[in-house]
Amino acid sequence: MCATCGCSPHLADHGHSLPHGEEHAHSHAAEPIRITRDASSVRLEHDVLARNDHLAGHNRAWLRARGIVALNLVSSPGAGKTTLLERTLRDLAGEIPISVVEGDQETSRDAERIRAAGGRAIQVNTGTGCHLDARMIARAVAALAPPERSVLMIENVGNLVCPALFDLGEHAKVVIASVTEGDDKPLKYPHMFRASEVALLNKTDLLPHVEFALDRWVELARRVRPDIVVIPLSATRGDGLEAWYAWLRARISRGWLEVDRAEGPVS
Repeated sequence: MCATCGCSPHLADHGHSLPHGEEHAHSHAAEPIRITRDASSVRLEHDVLARNDHLAGHNRAWLRARGIVALNLVSSPGAGKTTLLERTLRDLAGEIPISVVEGDQETSRDAERIRAAGGRAIQVNTGTGCHLDARMIARAVAALAPPERSVLMIENVGNLVCPALFDLGEHAKVVIASVTEGDDKPLKYPHMFRASEVALLNKTDLLPHVEFALDRWVELARRVRPDIVVIPLSATRGDGLEAWYAWLRARISRGWLEVDRAEGPVS
């Protein structure tokens, strides 16, 4: 159960309890178990998301007033978010000022890695929480104090479910997948891919060693969101990074242009 958003699922009632012995082993064996939510769970989710969206709006206004472009990096655990950030920081050092909010349930290892790569970073530990929320980001950004006309990278907790629902005040979500996860992830986790502006497919250097259909993954990602930008890359070997940096520069320029066109600073 997510202690932050209360996303506790309920097994759909098919008129019998869950099987505990052989007499039930055959029951609905070929059917997926559907998850439902009762009315109180729906109200809780609505209230939590409404409060979060309100705070996210404040975050977005604060960032916009200072010309800070925020990107929410989301993925399953081990897809390579931190490695990609380390490489990005080193390659774009002196060109784009980047600050990083690191989200994990425990430890400060990732923030230490970011600082070793030359970036400014703050660690947010969520404990039992499975995602960052707008309140956490507000506190982290106040402590981190990213400079004006810069980029804020938010590395979310490794999870392809709840982070899709929670707006942090970012300009865009960036979903990072890897070839070691299988080529069916866009269909299994459609809400995350639908919420993301760009999909980075990492660890392409391992393609000769895993069963992964690149064309199928791309087709499924675009089936979920037709306009999603797909960039295959290898954060360790460097393949495809120029395409990532080109998208990043364009997205930053668009974000700063939005600031220039604004009527005035937002308090």
